[in-house]
Amino acid sequence: MSRQPSEEHRHARTWRLRDAKNRFDEVVERALAEGAQTVTRRGRAAVVVVSMAEWRRLTRPRRSFKSFLMTAPLTGVDLGRAKDFDREIDLP
Repeated sequence: MSRQPSEEHRHARTWRLRDAKNRFDEVVERALAEGAQTVTRRGRAAVVVVSMAEWRRLTRPRRSFKSFLMTAPLTGVDLGRAKDFDREIDLP
């Protein structure tokens, strides 16, 4: 026998802790199908339930800009700066 979600939970992305505990399977299913589900405690956001794919995306190591430049395929691109041009600046 499956319980129908109440109107309150039919489109919920925010759950009270008591409801999330009682309907944890639904919270997980919605996290997988619809995205992050927020659980509140005493009226304040406490935790977020997300799918493993989303968690991996959010926590994957990010390459530094330096690392990106060092490995970028810049074959044949001259990034040198010409030192033969001086700028003339008029100072008051």
